[in-house]
Amino acid sequence: MPSAMFPIHTPLSEQAFAQLRHAVLAGAFEPGAKLKIDELQSSYGFSSSPLREALNRLSQEGLVRADERKGFRVAPISRDDLADITHMRLLVDVAALRQSMQHGDDAWEAAIVAAAHRLAKVESQLGEGPKVLNDTWSGLHRDYHLALLAACPSQRQRDLCASLFDQAERYRRYSARHRVAHHNKSKEHRRLMDAVLKGDVETACMLLAEHIRSTQANVEAALQRFEASHS
Repeated sequence: MPSAMFPIHTPLSEQAFAQLRHAVLAGAFEPGAKLKIDELQSSYGFSSSPLREALNRLSQEGLVRADERKGFRVAPISRDDLADITHMRLLVDVAALRQSMQHGDDAWEAAIVAAAHRLAKVESQLGEGPKVLNDTWSGLHRDYHLALLAACPSQRQRDLCASLFDQAERYRRYSARHRVAHHNKSKEHRRLMDAVLKGDVETACMLLAEHIRSTQANVEAALQRFEASHS
């Protein structure tokens, strides 16, 4: 049945979109998996109309691929797609951080510190080796990164940053499940926050760019290990 977690007047298409989007980002569907309307109806309790609208919206975000004859499939995970996401994040996120630091005030800084503290508490509980990143960590991680960019004056730019961050989420979760060693992102987050709070724009932008590229490197290493084990 449609979820009761939404306000009572939330349109069914919006509910379907939110639930399917979460499932795709969390890796509930295998990359390239066919998304059959009748199966989704059984699983989520929505009729075909809100499901099709939700799938069309997901295809616009690049999370789902649409084919008029073959229906919908989860977008595949590939190096080319990851490289494209990384390229766009380096263009858009780094510029947004620069502008955010130029316009941010005390309340903006306080929000970053609070978001970083909440994230650090959860990250301290993560062990080494493969794991399934849960929704709590993912939500706090997203909150931290978007807090850094929250003072950027362009709403469209902030929205694009959020969309690109979410598109990279599937890759972060894939990398976490297939890694062989712990990558200490908490230190990267702390260094980035410290540079932002000091007003060191160039260092902060450099650290954010390195942070984004490290996600790409971790995923590529995981893909390489997976391919080697199945060759």
